[in-house]
Amino acid sequence: MALTRHFKETVLERVHRDEAFATALLDEAATLFLNGEPETARLVLRDLVNATIGFEQLAEVTEKPSKSLHRMLSPKGNPSMDNLAAIFCAVREKLNVTLEAHSVAI
Repeated sequence: MALTRHFKETVLERVHRDEAFATALLDEAATLFLNGEPETARLVLRDLVNATIGFEQLAEVTEKPSKSLHRMLSPKGNPSMDNLAAIFCAVREKLNVTLEAHSVAI
């Protein structure tokens, strides 16, 4: 069955009309990183950057070239922890939310 809408367009529109969805995507990206799924986390974070702050503004905030940020958040990207923290911080500030980590005893 063919898709009727492009996935990225759907995410973009949903983020713009639903702040809780944008916050949930940020939380999901962080959770994926912490649970050992960095490739998927980078893709979620990339979609969120595109839908919120944009790569040009992110480049200004992080003082990193836009092309480098695109590569960092690509499927084969390998951002340093400092760069990843800066990206999360910029998106978090754009959304005006905080992130908290909680451990769960297994």
